[in-house]
Amino acid sequence: MFDFDKVNRRRGTGCVKWDNDREGVIPMWVADMDFQTAPCIVETLRERVSQGIFGYTRVQNSYYDAISSWFSRKHGWNGIRKEWVIYTSGVVPALSATIKAMTKPGDKVLIQTPVYNCFFSSIRNNGCTMLESRLVYDYADDNSFSCHVDFDDFENKVKEAAVFVLCNPHNPAGHVWTREELERMASICISHGVPIISDEIHCEIVMPGYSYTPLASISPEISRNTVTFCSPSKAFNIAGLQIANIITCREDWREAIDNAININEICDVNPFGAAALVTAYTNPEAEQWLSEMNSYVYANYCRLREIFASRLPWMPISRLEGTYLAWCDCRKTGLASREIETMLVDRFNVHVNAGSMYGEAGEGFIRINLACPRELLDEGLKRIADGLNSVLNGIA
Repeated sequence: MFDFDKVNRRRGTGCVKWDNDREGVIPMWVADMDFQTAPCIVETLRERVSQGIFGYTRVQNSYYDAISSWFSRKHGWNGIRKEWVIYTSGVVPALSATIKAMTKPGDKVLIQTPVYNCFFSSIRNNGCTMLESRLVYDYADDNSFSCHVDFDDFENKVKEAAVFVLCNPHNPAGHVWTREELERMASICISHGVPIISDEIHCEIVMPGYSYTPLASISPEISRNTVTFCSPSKAFNIAGLQIANIITCREDWREAIDNAININEICDVNPFGAAALVTAYTNPEAEQWLSEMNSYVYANYCRLREIFASRLPWMPISRLEGTYLAWCDCRKTGLASREIETMLVDRFNVHVNAGSMYGEAGEGFIRINLACPRELLDEGLKRIADGLNSVLNGIA
């Protein structure tokens, strides 16, 4: 029904992904898609523009109803109340405000590395220090790998932490946490009195055979120990509209977070983001678009596995369970991640993310954005394979 094969020219449009590099470079780095979003969302934005007045936005009840009904129907998270939701301009501002509200300078914040790079800056900018519990990789015979938690290390670190920041699904490793894993992490945190901040922005992007569980949906006890971030921005390709939500049933936490949001002056949202969210969560066409997009991304992942099995049989690739981001182990090249990124951009005209930007645990890895038309994917993967093989052959 939707044409995900269409190549949309984005260079020269003020686009971070495409206008950050010179002409000729294929960008497979920052996490936004090269697909046109669902037509019903575009039409909603046209209708809003046609009003011709763009004053300050007051979010309507339909906004809260859309969030509650979507998460109940799609993910079994029932009973989200209007008063539980604080809207803001993005998950990163939400994270910074929530850490500010729930810690004091000098506190330790636990993260599972490698992890989304903005976790590091949000912790640092609030005067806190990082505690890292590294994910453990399990390598399979088919040259794929998955990750799991070292629960002994995790509990030891929880004992020192003021708060734990979870990434569910995990970026960049592409892991969708199982209900059992979430319950165990939550139980450890509760037993040591450590609140959980759960970034669930990638929750709608889940591959066949896997299922996303909202952490706060598991039990009332876990809900009372959790602050959740969610947004339609990644899943529906509307990141530029800058809309996100902070959800918690704890009134005392909401008050503290709301104060932090106002101190940081990030309490207002624009009318387009609010309108797009309602359409994304309520229009059947948007839901169908999301389903087809996930299928297309999974086919792109299978294509990557096929090409790299032929061209880069030495390189393990993370099993993609969620997100549209492939996590690849390039340590056999002997190069640092930044060296690989620079070499691929400068000599082979393709831009990926260096794994080291996700912490020391990501050194030697790269992250590849798969959310693009197949034509661009194939050419980008060819260039990556050419570049990495040139290193192994000693000609880079």
